[in-house]
Amino acid sequence: MSNKLFVGNLSFNTTENALQDAFAAFGTVTETILMMDRMTNRPRGFGFVTMSTAEEAQKAVAGMNGSQLDGRALTVNVARPREERPPGGGGGRREFNGGGRRERY
Repeated sequence: MSNKLFVGNLSFNTTENALQDAFAAFGTVTETILMMDRMTNRPRGFGFVTMSTAEEAQKAVAGMNGSQLDGRALTVNVARPREERPPGGGGGRREFNGGGRRERY
């Protein structure tokens, strides 16, 4: 089992320190990351907590999944490895058929 945990359904008011304090009851927290939106620099409502051992991570999942933090019921489970995605990304404007107009025959 991995030591890294996914924590979802976080309040936008939750801080990394509050998240670390909540998980510290189950062992040593080695890392806490809140995911932020790149455009607005606001929290996205989920993050990751890394515990020092797999046993502590399992205790944290059992103890924190469904528990309340800042008025929200947390979703806590073992983090899956990040999927490899192809480079690039789109986002540009695409023209269809000369500007989007379809010709009928």
